[in-house]
Amino acid sequence: MTQRWWRTTAAGIAAATVPVLALAARQSLPNVSAIAGSFKPFAPRVRTHADAGNFYVESDGMPDHPLMVGITAWQQQVPLPQPYVGRNAWQFPLHPVPAAQPLSAKTHFFRGAIAIAADGVPIFNALNNRGEDSYLAGELDTFGGHSGRADDYHYHVAPLYLEKIMGKGKPIAYALDGYPLYGLNEPGGSAPGKLDAFNGHTTARLGYHYHASLNYPYINGGFHGAVTEVGGQADPQPRAQPVRPDTPPLRGARITGWARPRPDSYELTYTLGSETRHIRYSTGSDGVYNFDYVDGQGVHYPRTYSRRQPPQGPERQGPGEQQGGRGRQGDRPPAPPAPPEIVTPAPTDFQLTSGAVTSGGSLPVAYTCDGESVSPPVSWKNVPAGTKAFALVMHHIPPGAEAPHVYWIVYGLPATVKSLARNDHALGTHGINTINGRSEYAPPCSKGPGKKWYVLTLYALSADPKLAPNAPITCDSLLKAMEGRILKTAVLNVSYERPER
Repeated sequence: MTQRWWRTTAAGIAAATVPVLALAARQSLPNVSAIAGSFKPFAPRVRTHADAGNFYVESDGMPDHPLMVGITAWQQQVPLPQPYVGRNAWQFPLHPVPAAQPLSAKTHFFRGAIAIAADGVPIFNALNNRGEDSYLAGELDTFGGHSGRADDYHYHVAPLYLEKIMGKGKPIAYALDGYPLYGLNEPGGSAPGKLDAFNGHTTARLGYHYHASLNYPYINGGFHGAVTEVGGQADPQPRAQPVRPDTPPLRGARITGWARPRPDSYELTYTLGSETRHIRYSTGSDGVYNFDYVDGQGVHYPRTYSRRQPPQGPERQGPGEQQGGRGRQGDRPPAPPAPPEIVTPAPTDFQLTSGAVTSGGSLPVAYTCDGESVSPPVSWKNVPAGTKAFALVMHHIPPGAEAPHVYWIVYGLPATVKSLARNDHALGTHGINTINGRSEYAPPCSKGPGKKWYVLTLYALSADPKLAPNAPITCDSLLKAMEGRILKTAVLNVSYERPER
């Protein structure tokens, strides 16, 4: 009797132990192909691989859905592709382990990402770097994301739209501690039941995992798993690569549109008061970024930036938002900053120079209204292959909200031309400046004290722009006609400070 009881009990214990051991085996030997399957719908833009300890996700951080629309608290950032590749790829452990002391996102991880979505876009803490709910603050678009200070797009709430692409029941993201993040429900469609403070729980089928929610914390509210925190962020993780200086908030602005007219070409539209403004920008394989800031009167502020050195990551500086942040400043149009960033070109770069002034230097008085009012000499070298024509524009970087000024427009310069002489009227055709409304060079004649900055931009074109015959050519019409024809730009920044009288 006793022996039969022992045999029956032992058999029961053994039978009960089998699924427990099987569950442990499933959790200790992760299905790498299943994890990769979560990211597969977004290939080839998103690529994955794994080693013995970690799973890696490579992407440009740019999802396929419209971006930024609906944001009412904006710091003038725009989405730019990021080099999350190679050593700068996202990573999380294949064998997550519970943390001895789990860390909450209410008090930790205000910098950098805490998860990577299936579409290759990082997910940041639902709280911004000031500890505020980003969603309730109006900082997020209709998909729950925005761009950080490095113009890096990321989410702050769960991107639930992914379930429509992937199908329900699959992880929509992986937290950087290695545990998966599912949608609002379990894979079978049932509600997840009680979740812990991190929006997670354990089930027999899935082990520990997180869930999305419609209220805070929206995503994983911290890390159930073991992670290393360095400088307020999970470490290691990639870093974004900025190409232009970060900008202050623009109070009262509302983003109303975002489009991708062509591959590697983008347009963001926003309103400020009664004005509708645009930022049109494009990226090039050579690391050159062309921006065109258009104000409510249709006046353009062209600017070129360069990304010269790829990140070496993983680094201990997270992408995008930094701890602390800038305070709010007065409204300013999204014009290039003053003074501008002076970039020293590489010897082989397409370059615009002048025998009268160096880049960042002071324009001699002869080329201003205080002197001879003649145009300065300019020359260029290292012309990109395929160039058929050139165009030159000189504009003023205005302080504050002052309206911009276009001083000099020359177009129709053939590819054989490599310079314009001092006070040259023979080459090319002059467009209409905004100073006196004439087709000529308008010399700088700045009002008020202080140094003023001017930008000369040379455009290398793959073809002559198609311009309406006999129509007055402005900077606006010229830039529009050059769309799709700009191979590269070269920039010369100069300043002028009127002498006291």
